[in-house]
This record gives sequence, structure tokens and C-alpha cells, in this order.
Amino acid sequence: MANPFTIGIAGGSGSGKSTVVRRVAEAVGDYVAVLEMDAYYKDQSNMPFEERVKVNYDHPFAFDMDLFISHIKELKQGRPIDKPFYSFSEHTRTPRTTRVNPAGVIIVDGILVLEDERVRALMDMKVYVDTDADVRFIRRLVRDTRDRGRTMESVIRQYLDTVRPMNNQFVEPTKKYADVIVPEGGFNTVAIDMLIASIRTRMGR
Repeated sequence: MANPFTIGIAGGSGSGKSTVVRRVAEAVGDYVAVLEMDAYYKDQSNMPFEERVKVNYDHPFAFDMDLFISHIKELKQGRPIDKPFYSFSEHTRTPRTTRVNPAGVIIVDGILVLEDERVRALMDMKVYVDTDADVRFIRRLVRDTRDRGRTMESVIRQYLDTVRPMNNQFVEPTKKYADVIVPEGGFNTVAIDMLIASIRTRMGR
């Protein structure tokens, strides 16, 4: 586990990051550890539910970056971490954690993975998944109503109030930091295959 190859995968909400991560993880096999930035939203259990709903979850301040960075460093140094579990229906962190063991490849994914220079400095390869805004919104609408207990009205309101403006302000500009850009997310088989080939080459496999 010495000198693990660390990959940061960023992109707007609904861009297809999870599909890219899954494809890469499947290709790498047992040598991979995955750390989702979504698990590192701040603990808000001390706030009333009505206040949690109003939080801007697409702003960098919504994340516990100190813990996130600490866990990346621990994995890079060959030590296991206990990844927090965030409840999207309750809008807060729960007592549950998931043990993540160190591996030869570490994949870190999230909308703002490339926004913080401290995180960028820990990455050996930086990837941006670039997908049309209309497609991203439709995917987010389906995901949040199906998997996260949200109503269609709340998803649309959140998208217009925070998701779209925060994407334009914080997420989209990080494309300039990417070593690799994957257009159209998980549906771009050619780009993903090239990404996997590049990772294998960099790993010396």
C-alpha cells in the first residue's frame, strides 16, 4: 500500500461521477478504496430539521473539509479510516460509520473535489466529468425523488436556488484543474476506457 495512486473525480451534480467511479473501480479490482465527498457533509444533528432543510448544500462551507482531508491523508499513509454516514432524508450525519481500508488506488469523488487546493495537492490524477446541465438536472430529479425521499417541488426549488448558481460559481470553474475531462459521464465508454488505460499505465500495471 506504499504510495497509493490517488484519483480525484469531480463534476456537477448528476454528471455521472458515480458511474465513472464504478467503472474505474471495477477495472482496478481489489486494489481500490473509494471515498465519497457526499459522506462528509457537516454534522447538523444540533439543528432543527426545518433549519437543516434550508442549508446550502452546494457551497464549500457545507462540507467538513478538515475531516475529509484528514481521511484522505490517513489512507495515503496506509491507515484505515471510519467514513461517516450522512442521511440525505434527515439532512445530517448519523452515528453509523463505514470502515475503509487502505489500497493501492484511492478514488475520491464529489462535486467540489477539485475546488479546495489542499485536496488537489493530494491527487495524482484529477478528472472532471462534464455533462450538459439539462441532463444533470433530469438525473438529479430522478435520483432525489427515487432514492432520497424528496418531492419533485423541493428538488426543483433547490436546483434553482442553490444547485445551479453554486455549480456556476464553484464547480464549473474547477474544470481548469483537471488532467482528464470525461464528456457525458458514464455513457462515454471510449473516454472511460482511455482513463482506465491511463490509470493502469501510471500504476505500472
